[in-house]
Amino acid sequence: MLNRRNFLKNVGLTGSLMAMPAALLKANPATVPENIDLSTITLKGKVKSQGQGIAGVAVTDGINITRTDKSGKYELLSNATAEFVYISVPAGYAFPANKGIAEFYRPLAKNSATLVNDFELVRLDTDDRKHNFVVWADTQMISKEDVELLKSQSVPDLQALVQSYPQGTLFHGIGCGDLVWDRFELFEDYKQAIAMCGIPFYNVIGNHDMDLDARTDDKSAATFKKQFGPTYYSFNRGEVHYVVLDDVFFIGTAKKYIGYLTENQLQWLEQDLALVKPGSTIVVSLHIPTNTGAARRANKEEELGGVVSNRKQLYKLLAPYKVHIMSGHTHFNDNWEEGNMMEHNHGTVCGAWWTGPICGDGTPSGYGVYEVDGSEIRWHYQSTGLPKDKQLRTYPKGKIKDAPDEIAVNVWNWDKKWKVEWYEDGVLKGPMEQRVAYDPWAVELYAGPDLPKKHKFVEPTLNDHIFFAKPSANARQITVKATDRFGNVYEETI
Repeated sequence: MLNRRNFLKNVGLTGSLMAMPAALLKANPATVPENIDLSTITLKGKVKSQGQGIAGVAVTDGINITRTDKSGKYELLSNATAEFVYISVPAGYAFPANKGIAEFYRPLAKNSATLVNDFELVRLDTDDRKHNFVVWADTQMISKEDVELLKSQSVPDLQALVQSYPQGTLFHGIGCGDLVWDRFELFEDYKQAIAMCGIPFYNVIGNHDMDLDARTDDKSAATFKKQFGPTYYSFNRGEVHYVVLDDVFFIGTAKKYIGYLTENQLQWLEQDLALVKPGSTIVVSLHIPTNTGAARRANKEEELGGVVSNRKQLYKLLAPYKVHIMSGHTHFNDNWEEGNMMEHNHGTVCGAWWTGPICGDGTPSGYGVYEVDGSEIRWHYQSTGLPKDKQLRTYPKGKIKDAPDEIAVNVWNWDKKWKVEWYEDGVLKGPMEQRVAYDPWAVELYAGPDLPKKHKFVEPTLNDHIFFAKPSANARQITVKATDRFGNVYEETI
């Protein structure tokens, strides 16, 4: 990653060294830092399919972007600080992958002033304007026991989901960060799990995927990059442009970070989006959500590590498009929508860090499923091990201590276009009342200093997707009916 401030620091440091006494320099030669190599290099090559060049493919070194000419050739002036050359895979082509991990990049050997890297793509034989994708947030494994749960529960669930669609349906996955929990030896287990799923995965860096011994953010992604390549990039499928960003900014001390997008990424993104037609649908994936309702629900200031501090600058760049933001990190499910933009902050694959079947807000462990048709996207939350139509959980009177005379329902993937109603003995009583609350099952599983035994820091979290109703004293049967924004109806009766 190019860091312009480092250039200035380097120039200033060199100047100060020249002014220092020669005797002092000779006395401590080991303290003289190595200069940053700023020599220019030329990146060139060809993007092709079956020997034929592909025109108009975006090629980047993570700093600047060029496009292939009519014969598929590219040439880009870069410098020795660049780590990769990579492409934004164009629509109509399969995603290049190695055992399920997307390989759209080439590490730069830097053994010559001119580096040649070709990219071979395979043209799809189906129309990719219709395709699906899943978002796996926070697989977050800290032990082989966690790995086994991922492989025995989550992988078969995703396999079954893919098989439930017609053969040949295009699918890809987005690993939305915290692929492991600081245990880098488990990256190999994550890769094995992905290979078992049978679909290509693009991956996002999370705060638990960073090198905690790095002295600055610039070097904190070194291990991740060796495993998965660049931390920010784009690709295309059908009419949708996909962008992956690194919003986890390491501040130089173990496990301390903020949600922040560097200038390097924003200036690269500005170039990337300049190649996308205004009005297009864009899916942006990052680990830390750009925003959530957590601070509002708890009536406190937002945490620097919980949302993206400079999100408004990102929103400005995305203003001309129809945008869906995919995020993880929080271990709860939270959706917000404003204008042209919607953010899906996902419940996690690991639930509450592999301690139980639900996240702290009562959302089951699981993942987001997205069905794309042209520029339109439909979605649902897939709970691990549960049927697709399981989208809510009802609680009888007495389950929530603060509302002993009320029934409650958790509709975890709720957004403002859902409708949640209730019936008493077959008679429609109207909409249920939405209130900020804790999920009672999450309270049973996680509340207090001694629960859960595996990770005692886990606690229930406030959420916006609990709804209440007060039945009459002689009510015999209560039915809850939730209708999502696409007209799908989900019911439960108690």
